[in-house]
Amino acid sequence: MSSNFKSVLFAIVLCLACSLLLTMASSGLKGYQLRNIKLDRQKNLLRSAGLIDDQNNNTPEYIEKLYSEKIKSLWVDPSGRIVKETEREQKDLPIYLYIKENAVEAYIVPINAQGLWGKINGYLAINKDGSTISGFTVYKHSETPGLGGEIERSWFQRNFEGKKIVNKEGKFVSISIARGAVKDVIQKDLQVNFVDGISGATLTGKFLSASMKDILKEYESVSVKFRQNMIKEIPGNNGAEN
Repeated sequence: MSSNFKSVLFAIVLCLACSLLLTMASSGLKGYQLRNIKLDRQKNLLRSAGLIDDQNNNTPEYIEKLYSEKIKSLWVDPSGRIVKETEREQKDLPIYLYIKENAVEAYIVPINAQGLWGKINGYLAINKDGSTISGFTVYKHSETPGLGGEIERSWFQRNFEGKKIVNKEGKFVSISIARGAVKDVIQKDLQVNFVDGISGATLTGKFLSASMKDILKEYESVSVKFRQNMIKEIPGNNGAEN
């Protein structure tokens, strides 16, 4: 057997062995990976509702427990009617309720928006008044670090707290990201509907603003019900995805 043949055979065996080990490792870690993805989404849902913050080193067990106690997942149809899991249709929307002292404190909308370089995934929490934003988080994006990637930073996300998705007449207008500091570029009576933009990331703000408007418009029927105080009792759990 020539030395060249031995070398090729050794390389093939080594590659097969490495591939087998990598496949086994990937399969063995898949459960942990899926749990971590779920935990990250639950953590961001809780953060959007103001139940945890980045300063707390919360354990996975604590996050799961808090989520099960404070968050209820549901599906609604385009009219805002809650639908059962068995009656779900493709057009129905997932929504999450933040429960405090056996009452609905806020509702949370999944944000699956288009950014400059890809999808931006997060959650927007709206107070039970159906008008005031109580929190915003991002758990996945493809924006440029240091520029559009600043959407994942606490300083940017805190800008959303207390802002409105309606104007002073109570009409839906959504929330938009300004091209700079709100106080410098937006007239005073409109500032409540804008958040400070990110320097050098105008397009990220533009795309995110447009997507959020489309998403919130889909949930407007739910928001109207909250504004009219039509949702008073805690509905049963119909199982929106986490």
